[in-house]
Amino acid sequence: MSEPWEPLSPLHRRILGTLIEKQKTSKSADSYPLTMNSLTTGCNQKSNRDPVMDLSDDDVEEAMPALQAAGLASKITGSRVDRWKHLLYEKWSATAQEMAVLAELLLRGPQSVGDLRGRADRMSAIATLEELHGILKPLAERKLIVWLSDPERRGAMLTHGFHTADELAHAKSTAGSTASLEAPPRVSAPSVDWDAKLKAVTDEVTELRREVAELKRQLGGE
Repeated sequence: MSEPWEPLSPLHRRILGTLIEKQKTSKSADSYPLTMNSLTTGCNQKSNRDPVMDLSDDDVEEAMPALQAAGLASKITGSRVDRWKHLLYEKWSATAQEMAVLAELLLRGPQSVGDLRGRADRMSAIATLEELHGILKPLAERKLIVWLSDPERRGAMLTHGFHTADELAHAKSTAGSTASLEAPPRVSAPSVDWDAKLKAVTDEVTELRREVAELKRQLGGE
């Protein structure tokens, strides 16, 4: 079992998640690697992000040297404007599907297996939950992802492996209540003897008819 990975700050997670996402979804070489302005815009976008951030170019630019020093990102110079790319395929030795999973976790943090499959599928095809579990197994063994609740349970929760210990403890405590909401205990419906209920209703109708006939007889005799 590998050692835990060094924690990443929320800003560094957002930057790396954005770089992976844009690398996997960009349609042309002009779109990726990213300029600083494009990277900041991607970090701040409102879709596929949790939480939504409001970062400046300076915020992002000041965070990049630490990612460079850790071998996680690289600056591309020599053109009209500097650009940035991630180095995570080399650093984490991840497949395309694994990288899509990690990108979604970096962009959104803890989430359920079902949500993760649908979200990661936009970057790399993952057709079923069974296929996703096959992708997650080696990531969990390498501690690139962490299970927050029982992986065999419906609505199991997980996250990336770059949280601090305090963040991870909080995520696990939150996941317990979330999982219980997503997977309520199954309660069997009580069995019903429909023949007995029908007989009871029939008997009641017969008795009412008898009482009505008796009442009519009495009124007719007055």
